[in-house]
Formats: sequence, C-alpha cells, structure tokens
Amino acid sequence: MSIEENKLLVRRYIEEVVNTGDVAKLAEFIAPDYVEEYNNVRRSAGLEGAKAHVLGVRATYPDLRVTVEQQIAEGDWVVSRVTARGTHQGTWLGMKPAGKVVQIVGVNIDKVVDGRIVEHGGAANLLEPLLEIGALRIVEN
Repeated sequence: MSIEENKLLVRRYIEEVVNTGDVAKLAEFIAPDYVEEYNNVRRSAGLEGAKAHVLGVRATYPDLRVTVEQQIAEGDWVVSRVTARGTHQGTWLGMKPAGKVVQIVGVNIDKVVDGRIVEHGGAANLLEPLLEIGALRIVEN
C-alpha cells in the first residue's frame, strides 16, 4: 500500500470503528497479531485486545468523537494528531463518572502492513481532562 493508502486506512479505522463502536469491522483494519505499545511496554493485543480497548473507551465516553487533525507518514508508519471529545459517563482510571465533556489531544502512531494496522502506540495529554472532571486539582500556596 502507498503512504496515502496507509493514512486513509488509519483515518477510516478511527471514523468507522472508534467513532461508532462497530467492532464487527475490526478485522478489516486490525491484523490478528496486532500489538499495542504504551510507556515503552509492548503487549500483544490481537483482535480481542483491540475490541476490548474500543468497547472500554466507548463505555466510558459513549458519545466519543475522535477527529484526525493532521497526519504524516513515512514507510509503514502513520502519525495522526487527534482530538477526542466525549462525555465522561463511565468509570475512568477508577474514577466515577463526572458527566462532563472532556477533550483529549494526542498523537497516535500506527504501523500498517499489508493493509492492516499491526502496531499502535502514542501519547495523550491527560492532565487537562483529569482537571476537567475534578480528579485532580491545583493547590495554590
């Protein structure tokens, strides 16, 4: 696949699976040997892990909408700057639902091989959403 096709595949995955929760389409976008990497820890997730992740996020934020703001790609790698918005209606990191809309800005890094995502990682600014839902507060001296 070309770089542009890889970018489109990642964008379509976000729009057709992540934004809808339609995990029946996962196998169209995710490879059976799919791996996730967070904080320099790689774990084999496969299709079931990807499904659990999408459903878990959507349980916390049922109205989740991820927007791809920008993409760049090189070889098999696609980097997407994203903005996620949703209402905190489910438990998140052990915190009870706040009922507040949060916005999370992040960067996703996906590796696409043979027309499917084989690896996913990235980083997100979680400080501001945690402040928004009241999980953290700034203490002034």
